[in-house]
Amino acid sequence: MVDEVLVKEIGRRALFYDKYSGCSQSVLLALQEGLGVGDIESFRAATVLSGGVARRGETCGALLGALMAVGIVDGRSRMPDTPAYAAACAEADAVATEFQRRVEKDFHLKEPLKSTICWDIQRGIYGRSYDLRDIAQREAFYACGGHGDEGCPKVCGVAAEVAAERLLPKIK
Repeated sequence: MVDEVLVKEIGRRALFYDKYSGCSQSVLLALQEGLGVGDIESFRAATVLSGGVARRGETCGALLGALMAVGIVDGRSRMPDTPAYAAACAEADAVATEFQRRVEKDFHLKEPLKSTICWDIQRGIYGRSYDLRDIAQREAFYACGGHGDEGCPKVCGVAAEVAAERLLPKIK
């Protein structure tokens, strides 16, 4: 049985932390605190994954933070351990699939997401994507609610909750 109160608290923290920017770190930190996994080095490593990898709009940074936590818990410790590699990839795929489904549901998207690409998620939520490397577009993103409770911080909450639901039974 998964502790739903803890799952919601992890999601709430991820949503709150993204107010400072850094979706990948927001999710990873919430999971680190809630599950007692990872360290400062893994947190620091997540810095450059936000905004779809260095603000490039590629794979969703919130999902990447969640997947980093999956790797911390389920990842292999030695390169030759291919069974652990395969198991971790299967777990990561399950997290990514459920994340995509929950974003569609929680944001009441009109069309199914085609991917977990940051720009695709932005289009689903805001009706368009924003190049966060461009100052004017980043300001427009903020102005449309990009860092509001119904924007990307909510995506962070979804990613953190999905990962927590999968990882909690393995940790507690």
